[in-house]
Amino acid sequence: MPPGRLDTMDWQTIPEDSVPSTLVPGTELGTLGKPPVTGAWRPGDHPGSRRFAALGEQWVRGGRIPSVRVAYETWGELDAARSNAVLLLHAMTGDSHVTGPAGPGHRTAGWWGDVVGPGLAIDTDRWFVVAPNMLGGCQGTTGPSSVAPDGVEWGSRFPFVTVRDQVAVQVQLADALGIDVFAAVVGGSMGGMHALELAVAHPSRVARLAVLASTAQTTADQIAANSLQRAAIQTDPAYAGGDYFEAAVGEGPHRGLSLARRMALMTYRAPDELNGRFARSWQSDVSPLGDDGRFSVESYLDFHGNRFTRRFDASSYVALTHAMDSHDVGAGRGGVTAALAAVTARTLVVGVSSDRLFPLEDQHRIAAGIPDTLDGDRAAVLDSEFGHDGFLIEHEAVGAHLRRLLD
Repeated sequence: MPPGRLDTMDWQTIPEDSVPSTLVPGTELGTLGKPPVTGAWRPGDHPGSRRFAALGEQWVRGGRIPSVRVAYETWGELDAARSNAVLLLHAMTGDSHVTGPAGPGHRTAGWWGDVVGPGLAIDTDRWFVVAPNMLGGCQGTTGPSSVAPDGVEWGSRFPFVTVRDQVAVQVQLADALGIDVFAAVVGGSMGGMHALELAVAHPSRVARLAVLASTAQTTADQIAANSLQRAAIQTDPAYAGGDYFEAAVGEGPHRGLSLARRMALMTYRAPDELNGRFARSWQSDVSPLGDDGRFSVESYLDFHGNRFTRRFDASSYVALTHAMDSHDVGAGRGGVTAALAAVTARTLVVGVSSDRLFPLEDQHRIAAGIPDTLDGDRAAVLDSEFGHDGFLIEHEAVGAHLRRLLD
């Protein structure tokens, strides 16, 4: 059954959380033009709304980084007592651009623009919001695409970093900003790992804590999904072992990165949503049943995989999935139960009913282990058809939960 027509839709401007159930006929992987070698922000690019902090030498799990730079953005004003700071920690493929339009320096609009801002759930008329790009990322903070001291990109030489390494850098950023205690630390997905680790490792520095769609300990199932996505990148011949940045006249591993993103979308979204939006519709009048046509859901994945290569870096993807695999708040602390018991912050834990990446039992485990939670020993449940991405899409429901914590 051929799909309905959406010929007037501009596919280059559609947000990933609002793609219709059918694609414009003729929208293929190459429609957006040839992808860049890397989608990383590079020195010399427009800074956009970024600020930068130089934190000096860092020792991480994989060795020494002589100098670390952190890109971050802020909204609101820090009060005289420095008591109204909120640390906002992004998901793996997010960045510091939480709110604000796309424009110079920012390829996409802010990822939580309906949650953070004047009068919104995280009210920037009241709170001073700080959002850093994580260590190993590709949007201004030191990572594989950054230039090493020898003048060449780190590439394959970038050391292995863990969630704990990333949180240590976030704490140093807080020190540089003169913030001893955060009024709240908020994070979803990988950002939730960071938020939880910070509250466990530095309980006196976190007054309130919000962990959304995350886990206390990465499971074998989640590690398996990450390993397949890394393999998609690493088996792309253009990956060149991670040293592809000089391929200015060639091409980077965009095919592998696109495939990794398409695989990840299958964990970010829920079966009922994909079935309801796409069913068995075709992209065009050409049948996908032996006539070289395509199902609409195939083109949906291709489109977003291709668009992703314009704003992300393949080596950062590899580094950050390894960091996610390292996450275990109980390691070296007597186990997860003992670690969670050390959290002193007033805590909100939110899970998404249809999340197949971090299922609800992961959030219930966190809520049961932290002494002071808003909803007792169970996480608040966001009833959504959007799967893991529900915490990014269901703005009103997420905002209502955050208001309970912050008010």
